Amino acid sequence: MQLIPAIDLKNGECVRLKQGLMEQATVFSDRPAQMASHWLSQGARRLHLVDLDGAFAGEPKNFPAISEILAAVSHAIPVQLGGGIRDLATIEKYLNLGLTDVIIGTAAVKNPEFVRQACQEFAGHIIVGLDAKEGMVAIDGWATVTKHHVIDLSKQFENDGVNSIIYTDIGRDGMMSGINIDATVKLAQAVNIPVIASGGLTNLDDVRALCTVAHEGIAGAITGRAIYEGSIDFAQAQQLADSLV
Repeated sequence: MQLIPAIDLKNGECVRLKQGLMEQATVFSDRPAQMASHWLSQGARRLHLVDLDGAFAGEPKNFPAISEILAAVSHAIPVQLGGGIRDLATIEKYLNLGLTDVIIGTAAVKNPEFVRQACQEFAGHIIVGLDAKEGMVAIDGWATVTKHHVIDLSKQFENDGVNSIIYTDIGRDGMMSGINIDATVKLAQAVNIPVIASGGLTNLDDVRALCTVAHEGIAGAITGRAIYEGSIDFAQAQQLADSLV
């Protein structure tokens, strides 16, 4: 099971939010490319980027920082990115830049046809990110909780051809309160594509707990605040995961 370091970009800096609130941003580095190189040196096998400004603006806003990150890792590992991806032209631009996968979030819920078109045009490179509160999908920076259940939407997007689902429990994201294991397992059992857990990974016990259920279809876990604040040593955590799965 892969542990995937998150690099969340705001104004060209590497930050972390609490529960998706832009005003609750903590800056961890003003050199995201160096941070990417650091995680690569620590054994990361994939990176997760988020253009936070883009997510709120609905269009890419951190293109220079993303370009520098990709140059820093030199295609050594896959890099995925979400935030502000609303049209096919943006996807093409990012994939041509060297990104491996793009993540469609709010736009997937508001415009499912966009996901279908993206999967047809860029087969194998589309991930859908679904953020949920008590099983119901939230959109618009988590400001709106919809009437869509995360499992129902995941099945729909699986049929459309997405390669995986990133599932975030928004009640736990950035709160250092542990992964919602039960909800993540239920989702993984309901679909036949990999599920990547996100939100709340706090310590090695969380890593152990995820590894015990990885066989259900949980391919990885995105980790952010824990590795920046030091409650998880990334290299140690990845080694642990490798020894357990």
